[in-house]
Amino acid sequence: MAAPSSFMKEMLPPALDSTSQPPTLFDGTPRLYICYTCPFAQRTWITRNCKGQQEKIKLVPIDLQNRPAWYKEKVYPPNKVPALEHNNEVKGESLDLIKYIDTHFDGPALLPDDPAKQQFAEELFSYTDSFNKAMFSALPSKEDVGDEFVLLGAALDKIEDALSKFDDGPFFLGQFSLVDIAYAPFMERFQILFSDVKNYDITKGRPKLALWIEELNKIDAYLQTRHDPQDLLARTKKRLGIP
Repeated sequence: MAAPSSFMKEMLPPALDSTSQPPTLFDGTPRLYICYTCPFAQRTWITRNCKGQQEKIKLVPIDLQNRPAWYKEKVYPPNKVPALEHNNEVKGESLDLIKYIDTHFDGPALLPDDPAKQQFAEELFSYTDSFNKAMFSALPSKEDVGDEFVLLGAALDKIEDALSKFDDGPFFLGQFSLVDIAYAPFMERFQILFSDVKNYDITKGRPKLALWIEELNKIDAYLQTRHDPQDLLARTKKRLGIP
């Protein structure tokens, strides 16, 4: 269930915009449509890398600020990323896609066989939206992180507790899994954002979370997907309306 120890470094293709021609659709090539700065798409990108499918699943980055019309018309009508073209179908929704990639492509299994761990995985998948909402809602406030941010602290403490459930490794299910992939892109952003905007260290008093981030940053399949922190910070602050 661990990520591959050897990782193929790849040259990343440029993003396609409104002036770009579409790829040859439905020719049997699995294609993963992403945006390099989208955390939801990053989940699927990490999963593809962890499965060792860099050569089989072709990355097709989309410029979300200047989307090609053919993407909505011919590929994925919701006009969002990520989307996966496979077996003459296009599927979406990041949590569904990471499970799909894990089960439909060769490579290390990214969920354990242990029923208790599988049940806990589903609980943590279900919690991702609530966690992200609690974190993002605290950012635009003019208050400092403190008394006003009970929900923020509770959300981070829930993560700390979740990381304490299994003691056979530093990750949510002990060993690295899809659960870590589901949280990684957002935690990457929250660590940067709260440090810059609120002067707040999300790992303070949370040693399990600190260790999780440290160990996560040793996984090449994840590191390949990381974006420049300063650019990520500027983009996210602009999107949230934070000066």
